[in-house]
Amino acid sequence: MLKTKNEKGIKGNVSLTSSPLAGEEIITPSPLMGEGEGGGERRKSMTDIVGKLWGFCHTLRHDGIDYGDYIEQLTYLLFLKMIEEKGAEIPPQYAWSVLREKSSVELTDHYAATLRGLGEQPGMLGAIYAGALSRFSNPVNLKRLVNLIDEIEWTGLNIDVKAAAYEGLLEKSASEGKKGAGQYFTPRILIQSIVRCVKPDPRKKKGFTIHDPAAGTGGFLVCAYEWLIEQTKGGLEREEARRILTSTYSGTELVHRPRRLALMNLYLHGIQANIYLGDAIYEPKRVLKDGGYDCVMTNPPFGTKGANQAPNRDDFTVATSNKQLNFVQHVISVLKPGGRAAIVVPDNVLFADQAGDVFKILTEDCDLHTVLRLPNGTFTPYSPGTKTNVVFFTKGYSTENTWIYDARTNVPRITKKDRPLTSHHFTEFEACYGSDPNGHSKRDSKDSKEDRWRSFTINEVKERDFKIDSLKWLKDESLDDMDELPEPEELAADAISELESAVQELSSIISMLENNNEVLDPVFKQAK
Repeated sequence: MLKTKNEKGIKGNVSLTSSPLAGEEIITPSPLMGEGEGGGERRKSMTDIVGKLWGFCHTLRHDGIDYGDYIEQLTYLLFLKMIEEKGAEIPPQYAWSVLREKSSVELTDHYAATLRGLGEQPGMLGAIYAGALSRFSNPVNLKRLVNLIDEIEWTGLNIDVKAAAYEGLLEKSASEGKKGAGQYFTPRILIQSIVRCVKPDPRKKKGFTIHDPAAGTGGFLVCAYEWLIEQTKGGLEREEARRILTSTYSGTELVHRPRRLALMNLYLHGIQANIYLGDAIYEPKRVLKDGGYDCVMTNPPFGTKGANQAPNRDDFTVATSNKQLNFVQHVISVLKPGGRAAIVVPDNVLFADQAGDVFKILTEDCDLHTVLRLPNGTFTPYSPGTKTNVVFFTKGYSTENTWIYDARTNVPRITKKDRPLTSHHFTEFEACYGSDPNGHSKRDSKDSKEDRWRSFTINEVKERDFKIDSLKWLKDESLDDMDELPEPEELAADAISELESAVQELSSIISMLENNNEVLDPVFKQAK
């Protein structure tokens, strides 16, 4: 049985859902993202907490627990603690209150048994803890971590604390140059800006679906829900809330750890979502069980790792091993007619070999109405030198004009301490984008004070072979100033992107030559 301690008298934003753990109806407060009053204090508090947790990670290194394992174990314990804080009842033998009373060998044995037992539970709880194993051999260290977590009332911090703690640990790992969990977060400020533009509103029609094919820890899905709560100010009818929370949100994630975190994240927000474990590109039939989607927002993994060959898919027009280009094709494929999308992509996706082919199809099948060039360093510290963009489009309408907002040129690069990414970086862009989520608002280049907002006709796009990256107009003043040259890591990233593009082009040429030889060989043999 899953219950809540506060079923009556809840004020403010509320959500109604059926518990994914036990099927009992619960009402839970819905925390909102954003700073508001006391935002600075909460950030400071979270920084202090992350510092403590990270400091303990160094101790565990001597116990044979690496950074990735530590983050995983931490999330198991954090989630168990937060379940108790929310008033939810799980099998009593696995409760946090039981775990914290244990010590010595009894603690390590009980913790291991708790993970196994929770993994055998039905529904979302079992999915979260499926395959979970304890990495602790020293009961003293486990007890110290339990006590550290127990000191904090996590759900009372009124922010997405689990994601924030996890993100903070990953940032620490990246800054230390150590091997982390192999994942990074899309900045929440960027996600929130995208959500405000796309307006993923499931109230518009029954069956409205929101999907992220590279879900990570569920950031896009959670922010979409929080945007809805902010719009409705807690005014959803019970049945409508139930429908939205049980059938609207879904995602796909390739890696076990981020998927587990996504399930935790969504559960703590009261969202009963399916996060399929699998490869969205190479295993679409296995992971896409909901059919088409009304809204897709995603940040596919950067880089070329794992992209060895082109996927064998009838719904892909362009055969390529480029992972990001395949994600673009995938999103086009899974959108319903009239569905809208926003995809974060690196620069090389806009100029790489076969990029023109993919974007030609995109502009024919969809309205590529907006492109946002993100500031340099947006993904600091995970991938500080990678230049990135957001492409917005609606399926079912061919492109007539593409508006581009340049938030990069002559904008100081983002740094973690001195120049962090803030909502102000996107204030003008959101105003230029307009209130229509499909990009149909009246737009004017004069809406940007520094000429960062321009429109290009489809003929202009064609003239550039659909290489969106070539649509530039601002002069980069930093190129004339030796003191303002790009950072070495940025130059290295650019070089890598160019090399990757060159390698892909060479691979295509080699493949073409090999195919031609297969055709020509018989002719040569006959001539001889």
